[in-house]
Amino acid sequence: MKEMNGAEVLIKCLEDLDVKHIFGYTGAAILPVFHALRHSDIEIIVNSNEQSAAFSAAGYSRSSNRVGVAIVTSGPAITNTLTSVADAYGDSIPLLVFAGQVPEHKIGTDSFQHINVKGIFRDAAKKVIQLSNDDDIETIIKDAYYFAKSGKPGPVVIDFPLDKQTKNHEYYGMNITRFEGSYHDDRHLSEEQCKDFFRLLLNSRRPLLYLGGGLNSEPGSRAVREFNGLFGIPSVNTLMAKGVVDERDDLNLGMLGMFGTPYANMLIQENDFFFAIGVRWDDRVAEKVGFAIGTDIAYIDINPEKMHQIKIERSPKFTFIGDAATALRDLLNYARKHDIYLDIREWQMRARDLKRSWPLDYNRTSEYIQAAEVISMLANYVDGSTKITTGVGNHQMLAAQYLPMYCPKSFMTSGSFGTMGFSMPTAIGVHYANPHSGIIAIDGDGSLRMNLGELHTIVSLDLPIKILMLNNRSDGMVQNLQDTAYEGTRTGTQRPKDVNFAEIARSFGFSCAERVSSRNDLKEKMEAFMNADGPCFLEACTDREEILYPKVPAGGSYKDMILGPYIKSTRLS
Repeated sequence: MKEMNGAEVLIKCLEDLDVKHIFGYTGAAILPVFHALRHSDIEIIVNSNEQSAAFSAAGYSRSSNRVGVAIVTSGPAITNTLTSVADAYGDSIPLLVFAGQVPEHKIGTDSFQHINVKGIFRDAAKKVIQLSNDDDIETIIKDAYYFAKSGKPGPVVIDFPLDKQTKNHEYYGMNITRFEGSYHDDRHLSEEQCKDFFRLLLNSRRPLLYLGGGLNSEPGSRAVREFNGLFGIPSVNTLMAKGVVDERDDLNLGMLGMFGTPYANMLIQENDFFFAIGVRWDDRVAEKVGFAIGTDIAYIDINPEKMHQIKIERSPKFTFIGDAATALRDLLNYARKHDIYLDIREWQMRARDLKRSWPLDYNRTSEYIQAAEVISMLANYVDGSTKITTGVGNHQMLAAQYLPMYCPKSFMTSGSFGTMGFSMPTAIGVHYANPHSGIIAIDGDGSLRMNLGELHTIVSLDLPIKILMLNNRSDGMVQNLQDTAYEGTRTGTQRPKDVNFAEIARSFGFSCAERVSSRNDLKEKMEAFMNADGPCFLEACTDREEILYPKVPAGGSYKDMILGPYIKSTRLS
């Protein structure tokens, strides 16, 4: 046992947890913690604001098997992190946020920069903890780290009053395996449950896998690839599950939903057994679904609340609450033990034929660069080591459609919360978790402006992050919605003045910062951008009138999918 102040206990705990990087922004109410870092090997990355710091910490989590840590001060720093914490909560991302706070005796008063942290984060975090002078800091911090990762992962916010940071506390150096073991999930499928599952599967002729973010991990990806190596079931995936299976596989039809691939949205209309794994049934997918009638559903997920909801709404024939990778391995072991195989060759041929026959496409004759064209060209440079982050908007959906990802945790985007300003700060966290990977942050002009200061963070730290910005001088996705809902009346979605963002990037210190407005120059500029070292910025000026296709209209089902004028069948008539 040693005695040290609370701030030093926090840093010792993070060292015990093998934390290597912290993202944050300092201030008076968190100064003791930052001071305690001076003797630690933990690296502190200072972002341009607290929202970005928490996004970077979550990006660290999204792209690794570790928990990202953000440390911020009190008051407005807390409210700045709220968006990032809510974003992580929506996408089930583990995250630790330590927030400075006024001394404990001033909590609940109108003290400078005081705010009710529990009230702010109550519905936006997995757990909120307010430390008091009698609490065991070491136990709380080490437990919070593993609690954030356990079950349905999510963010934990710890409110750390200033007086508790400076007061002396006991530190015991407790073994972290004690905390890790307390959250071990040992639930398995029984023999009878496996038998019930395969009774449904073997009764089908057109089964379909629906893969979600609950599989977006190394164990989850390995399990589903091994499972489908035996059965060869066509698959579709959510936005959060890109890369869970190799998207170059002709039996993976890509993203399902409102802006899903044409072939995924077609195939779902024909399946007779829908096996959903680790999904939250997002409204952009589930509200389009007419397949539930006459289709058997099996559902595996770790979230009991979601399972209860889906049992009421969808009446699945088979359910299991537990770890998706574990359940898939149980099913695989049962199938091998009982020599279970599928013969669905006609259905596999149908899936392959749809994928070949309905390719994505865009306006190839326009005088303006198409955003889809830029992302399609970028796909030629994506490999197994590439990590992608996106902002939110049309560019996000185009990246999901056009970029084939090969590995789990390789495509980081804001799914549930749809937070603009996500891409650049997230890319910073992804870099520190994966320093040897090529990282490309894809953004739109609207989304990039939200956290423009991260250009300074990236260049000041000389991070080898490539930023591909699609500038259509508007909020394109909302503009598309306006055109449909309000007969072309556009309010608040267009920029009155064009801004040269490449010049802004150069002013921050990017040595490689180019702008391209002619499609004749696009390939050359893309090649130079991808081959350059260090922080790189490419601004592609794209067609303001480009419309994102395919799309399933609000209130419509998959049979109502609009392909637009450029996506056509390649079958010979």
